[in-house]
Amino acid sequence: MNQSPKHIVVAAAVVLNEDNDILLLNGPKRGWEIPGGRVEEGESISSAVIRETKEETGIDIEILRFCGIFQNVKESVISNIFLARAIGGEFRTSSESYELGYFNIDEALIKVNWDSIKEQIVHCLSQKDSYLIEFNH
Repeated sequence: MNQSPKHIVVAAAVVLNEDNDILLLNGPKRGWEIPGGRVEEGESISSAVIRETKEETGIDIEILRFCGIFQNVKESVISNIFLARAIGGEFRTSSESYELGYFNIDEALIKVNWDSIKEQIVHCLSQKDSYLIEFNH
């Protein structure tokens, strides 16, 4: 009997404020990163990114557009990336976010250590069309 493949589906957002600075959180797993997390069973991807951003940062967002998909083939993780704008809420840290802040693009790319997250930010801000990026690390 064949077992169906299991994938982790993630929704994350590059969130901009009124100055077009990027919202980052400093968490226990990856350090500085964009908000996001696993899509729950029965939840839409767009609802998940709104929920995860609120849970991790306290910030309410409006999705501006879908940027694309990053697939980590080795780890079976499919990340759906959105561009969003902050529309309300107040900074609130959680067990997933020790620090929060808005940073210009240069500062954000210095703070983020994971190349895949840097790539998500750069592609989301520079791409006009959706994309699919696959990697094996």
